[in-house]
Amino acid sequence: MPRKPIGETAMTDAERQARCRAARIAGKPAIRMRRPADHRSRARRWRDAVAELTDLQTQYATWLDALPSNLRESTTADALQAICDVDLTDALPRLKCFQGPTRCLI
Repeated sequence: MPRKPIGETAMTDAERQARCRAARIAGKPAIRMRRPADHRSRARRWRDAVAELTDLQTQYATWLDALPSNLRESTTADALQAICDVDLTDALPRLKCFQGPTRCLI
C-alpha cells in the first residue's frame, strides 16, 4: 500500500533528493523496507516446490478436462496436454536433496 503523500502534489526528484540530504545531515536513520527472509531449509523448500508442482499439474489436468470441444485442438490444449504428460510422480521422488554443501543427486 503506498504511503500518504506529504504535500498536495508529488515531489520532484530534486525535492526528494534535497529532503534525503537534509535528513542525512540531521542524523535521521534511513528506513528501508526489506522483503522477509525465507528461513526454510533447502530440503524444506525442495519438498514445498515438489508439492507445488504436483498441485499445479493436477489443476492443469482439471483445466484440460473442462475445455470445451471447440478448444480441444488449440495451442492452449496442446500446452496443457504437454504439462499433463510430464510424469512428476516418477521423476521428482527419485531426486533427493540433501542438507549441507552437497548437491541434489539422482
